[in-house]
Amino acid sequence: MSLFREKLEKCAREKESRVILALDLSLPVGEKDFKKKLLKKARWVLSEVSEYVAGIKVNFQLLLPLGLFDGLQLLIRDASGYGLPLIADFKLNDVEHTNEWASRHFFDAGFDALIANPFVGWKGGLETVFGVAKKSERGVILLVYMSHPGANEGYGQRVVGEDGTISFQYEVFAERAKSWGADGVVVGATQPKMVERVYQIVGRKIPIFSPGIGIQGGVISEAFRAGTTYAIVGRSIYESEDPRKAAVEIKEKINEVVK
Repeated sequence: MSLFREKLEKCAREKESRVILALDLSLPVGEKDFKKKLLKKARWVLSEVSEYVAGIKVNFQLLLPLGLFDGLQLLIRDASGYGLPLIADFKLNDVEHTNEWASRHFFDAGFDALIANPFVGWKGGLETVFGVAKKSERGVILLVYMSHPGANEGYGQRVVGEDGTISFQYEVFAERAKSWGADGVVVGATQPKMVERVYQIVGRKIPIFSPGIGIQGGVISEAFRAGTTYAIVGRSIYESEDPRKAAVEIKEKINEVVK
């Protein structure tokens, strides 16, 4: 088990929370001092909910305006100070040397894990990412099924294996998560049947991270009963008038199901 998994599980136990905060908030680019305001709001939201979440996920909404080794470093230090593992959600999906370069930068910047897209394959694709992660004792989470309606066009398509067997693409990716030694898989909470199927494949050995609860329509009880381990929640928390209250309510609803 990677240090990322150990750190995440420790936080989840201590805070009795299975919530991963998705800090995907943004502000209009043309707004005066939008970068400073964006960073201030992100740090404030994090400070409000740090006691009630098990980890943090950061996407392009913060990376692009703030910069990996610039403004984003303050947020990374905050997360570290709160003892929260930090996930880089940039869905690596390129050739080997680019993936290696990117993963080294994310880990050097302070991220504990990153999300990668298995569509790119192993040889010449994600092999080096897993290698870099293993050497630095960080984590790799594979994107198995996304939460938006169009996910079915890719992750839900049927594929024919070398032995002639027909499977859904997401089932193949779940199998790869096992064989590649992934530290987690992403399966949208909006698709509880897919969550259940992936759980049948990976079991309890690989945690399932589910975005899509709340605004996208995912239901906590359905997702966690199907096999979700952690709920990735963003807008339902950071767009709330009271992020702390929202985080507590989501945490408690999850605990009612899993306990």
